[in-house]
Amino acid sequence: MAVSIRLSRGGSKKRPYYRIVVADARSPRDGNFIERLGSYNPLLAKDDANRVVLNVERAKHWLGVGAQPTDRVARFLDAAGVRERAARNNPNKGKPGEKATDRLEEQQKKAAEAAEAAAAAAAAPAPEVVEEPVAEEAPAAEVAAEEAPAEQAQAEEAPAEAVAEEAPVEQAQAEEAPAAEQADAAPDAVEEEKTAEA
Repeated sequence: MAVSIRLSRGGSKKRPYYRIVVADARSPRDGNFIERLGSYNPLLAKDDANRVVLNVERAKHWLGVGAQPTDRVARFLDAAGVRERAARNNPNKGKPGEKATDRLEEQQKKAAEAAEAAAAAAAAPAPEVVEEPVAEEAPAAEVAAEEAPAEQAQAEEAPAEAVAEEAPVEQAQAEEAPAAEQADAAPDAVEEEKTAEA
């Protein structure tokens, strides 16, 4: 029978808690086990003493009998000084996958094409490129500039004309009225002002 020292998951959803157990290699992960050696709580801080609790005496016994630890348990045993774990070297671990490299190559191609297009645009005669946008924007700006003063001039002329039309009418009425009527109208206006003030 092959015996392994491994983790058995407990706890609730998104709050894992592991038991370090000695179990038959063929049994399910969370199934029956032979002996419980300790516990591992990944939610605790790495420097917390209760993060990994391990019975070192029993672990040495089971290693002497021939139990094989899993990689994670081998790390715990190495940290406890029970058994040294050979450092693994995986040079491909940090390399991106095939799809990521394909995406990176496509981005580099697009960037190179954009750089070539920018270089071609810079090599082309500059006045043509600059004149077209200015030529398109200038008529719109000129039309707006021409319309604004015209509207202001019309707005200024309209009140002046209205005042000019009203003035002759008032002058004509004043000329028609006799001086006596104007004298009678003046006291009436003074009386109206007095009543309005009271």
